Amino acid sequence: YQYWRNVPDADVGKFLLTYTFLPADECRRLGSLSGEQTNAAKETLAFEATAIIHGAEAAAEAREAARAAFGAGGASVEAIPLLTVGAAELEAGIGILDLFSRTDLCASKSDARRLVQQGGARVNDRQIDDVDAVITSVWIEDGELLLRAGKKRYFRVRPG
Repeated sequence: YQYWRNVPDADVGKFLLTYTFLPADECRRLGSLSGEQTNAAKETLAFEATAIIHGAEAAAEAREAARAAFGAGGASVEAIPLLTVGAAELEAGIGILDLFSRTDLCASKSDARRLVQQGGARVNDRQIDDVDAVITSVWIEDGELLLRAGKKRYFRVRPG
């Protein structure tokens, strides 16, 4: 979903025509929008393309998660994916590489290591630059942790 939300403005119309089943006139109309209206066209593109591949329900969930993460439409943070970890495990501490690799943010610990080394890992909006960092329950804010990979990918971690 987020891939489609981030396409260049100039490609929106072309991608709507190519990757959705919307009528051609509607694709051209959306592709001709400019300024803030382009964001609405990109949201339509993202929803339609995601719905074709994953279904309308998954597309709606992805839209709500994006709105929650990026502050649009008053969506709930509950729409951001969640990982529950044992309270005792979090109390003892979880290595940052292990934590990120247990979410969909990183496919492996190697992927997590690269993310940290490149400055893209954040916990509760604090940049993590140490691959040996250990996250404990002290980090919890409002009952959970908010992990971020890069600028636009989020995951919540809650003790359970």
